[in-house]
Amino acid sequence: MVHLKKQPLLQQIHELIYLYRKIYIHMKTFYSLITAFALVVTLQSCGGKKDDQPTVEAPAGMITLDLSKYGKPFTIFVPDSTLGKMEIVEQSWGALEIKIGKSFQLSITEDPGDIELRKKDIQGDEVNKFKSFTVEEPTTIMWESEITKPEFHFYSIQKLGNSTYVFEDIKSAEAEPFSKENVQKMLDSAKGLKEVKKQAA
Repeated sequence: MVHLKKQPLLQQIHELIYLYRKIYIHMKTFYSLITAFALVVTLQSCGGKKDDQPTVEAPAGMITLDLSKYGKPFTIFVPDSTLGKMEIVEQSWGALEIKIGKSFQLSITEDPGDIELRKKDIQGDEVNKFKSFTVEEPTTIMWESEITKPEFHFYSIQKLGNSTYVFEDIKSAEAEPFSKENVQKMLDSAKGLKEVKKQAA
């Protein structure tokens, strides 16, 4: 009789243990799913921040130059070392000059700029005779002029955030005049600037 009374109790204990194990397994699965979901959300939010500054590869023969350490919060593309040694000079009047060889001589100044005034100066130059504008846009001009032989120059205003920068070629009496291709490369560099955003602390 004692044996018959204990048998159902043992069965109940086994059933309770089995039920507990099932609940335990389901709870582990549930918590694993919650953890996985939280991880996916975190990775997506981090990924979104990285996508704000997509990496753009420099064109062939060019490298990306970060100018943030010179007080200019952007990058530009400049020729690689095959064109010559890079020289970066911070002038006392505020211009940042980037020189690579004799055919890439670029000046950057934080300044509001004035296209119309610059046009008047170019057209009124009695020494370097103006010939024609090869690019004439609201914030950018490229022109051909001549002293003893044809030469090209450019002037471009680029706005970034609350700041405005003037890009132009650096005229040198010692070097050969810039060709149209030289100036186009500098102009492409100016127009291709990309903001460098500060990393959140």
